[in-house]
Amino acid sequence: MPEPQLLVMRGIVKEFPGVRALDGVDLEVREGEVHCLLGQNGAGKSTLVKVLSGAHRPDSGDILWRGAEAAGLTGPTAALRLGVATIYQELDLVDGLSVAMNIFLGHEQATLGFTRRGEMNRAARALLARLGHAEISPSTEVGRLSAAARQIVSMARALSYDARLLVMDEPSAALAHDEVQNLFRVIRQLTAAGVAVIYISHRLDEIREIGDRVTVLKDGRTVAVGLPARTTPTDTLVAHMTGRRYEYVFPPRPEAGAYENAPEVLRVEDLALPGVFSGLSFSVRAGEIVGLAGLVGAGRSEILETVYGARRPSAGRVILDGRPVRTGSVVAAVRAGMGLAPEERKSQGLLMLDTVAGNVSVASLRRYSRLGWLDRRREIADAEREVGGLDIRPRDPRRPVRTLSGGNQQKALLARWLLKDCRLLLLDEPTRGVDVGARAELYALIRRLADSGVGILLVSSEIPEVLGLADRVLVIRKGRALRDCAATELDEHQVLDLVMEGSDL
Repeated sequence: MPEPQLLVMRGIVKEFPGVRALDGVDLEVREGEVHCLLGQNGAGKSTLVKVLSGAHRPDSGDILWRGAEAAGLTGPTAALRLGVATIYQELDLVDGLSVAMNIFLGHEQATLGFTRRGEMNRAARALLARLGHAEISPSTEVGRLSAAARQIVSMARALSYDARLLVMDEPSAALAHDEVQNLFRVIRQLTAAGVAVIYISHRLDEIREIGDRVTVLKDGRTVAVGLPARTTPTDTLVAHMTGRRYEYVFPPRPEAGAYENAPEVLRVEDLALPGVFSGLSFSVRAGEIVGLAGLVGAGRSEILETVYGARRPSAGRVILDGRPVRTGSVVAAVRAGMGLAPEERKSQGLLMLDTVAGNVSVASLRRYSRLGWLDRRREIADAEREVGGLDIRPRDPRRPVRTLSGGNQQKALLARWLLKDCRLLLLDEPTRGVDVGARAELYALIRRLADSGVGILLVSSEIPEVLGLADRVLVIRKGRALRDCAATELDEHQVLDLVMEGSDL
């Protein structure tokens, strides 16, 4: 017999100026279940979560909590007191405070204005032990913890409010495989105790493993409610999200040997970064996509950052279009014709408080400068052209970039380098946190860039993505290139055999 309903949301509508973000959304969550929320970027998932967490007030619709109207969702603190806790992808922890202080932040245990640190430490230790992580010390500064440990602290904080519903937004995005499995173990412990979890992820394999039921959103509407997570075919889920039947199809590659006579855009010779990689040599030709495949920690991102000048190598040369580029200098790399879309686009790539236009033009400000003044009209016009060409939605270059979905933020980052007319584009995890439909658009865009003659060096933790998108693949293990061959000569199992610890060459 199904568990009783904990949360029922019916006909939720939320409008912003010019946008109806939620258009009659329905959601039902049972006690003790993992209910997965699926949908493309921009489908309304984040807005729905903010309504549930009290950050937004719905314009219409009903919210029932344990069968009664939830009149208490007037703000985030009220939602916590009701029993709804949200853990966002960017964890809202304070690095300079201890684990215990973070857990009880906002509802500290105090007497006559004095914090009872000992009592808080004991309570924090009990919560961490309940989550199976007694090894995390309540007195440790949160800033010194790993990403996985920080997430456990956020979960402990939710439990400190006696949360009965835990909303987790892309919780595995920054975790390694073993850390994800530990997260799932903790989630199962919580649901066994009757806590419900809303789990938001773009990774369908995770939903299969941890989910009980799935609700799918599209364009601010509910298109499927309560589908069984383990048995609903992937094709069916993707069809609900996109409104069409869709498979993971990469753009067609040029024929084998198409780049043999193309000029070299990039040549790396004997590049070395102490403790990461050494003696690394490879090339990228005009129009070619070269992928770096390897495990987390193999040195892939560090290779891109060193080529780009963000890290200074101890030896080796970087040559772009036949000319040596001064190593250890991002300015020299950009002037030479390189562009980088980093893994952490929000913290390292985008100016989150600026507009789309400001982010697109930031690498090309010289062309808009006139006697120390910026030609804003020309800047907006050029940004509008790039926004339209890449189909960035909404098509408003004056819109703050922070309001865009993940896929559209990534497009804005690529638009920056298109405007700059870069010759070499370095892409680090270009589809991280991007939904299935937006991934297909990004794949097609990356191939289109390559077809225009741009050389592309690509890093992805998803081996099928590297093999499906790249023309040539370098397999990296512990900073060494074990294989350099056409992507069609490898399959996923061969790559894993090469990159796993202890495998034979």
